[in-house]
Amino acid sequence: MPKQKSHKGLKKRVKLTASGKVKHKRACGGHLMSGKNAKRRRRIATSANMTSTMAKRAKIMLGG
Repeated sequence: MPKQKSHKGLKKRVKLTASGKVKHKRACGGHLMSGKNAKRRRRIATSANMTSTMAKRAKIMLGG
């Protein structure tokens, strides 16, 4: 039986930290920034860790 392929789309969007957490970019940061207040823009600019259930699925999709 062949090996499971890693999900290339997810691989480009997330990063695994040294402790095994899945780090990702926040949503809503692509465009239309003038309509968002400064506090919201700062929050969007930071990266976040995935929730445990989402991270579990992401790790499977990444092949591990």
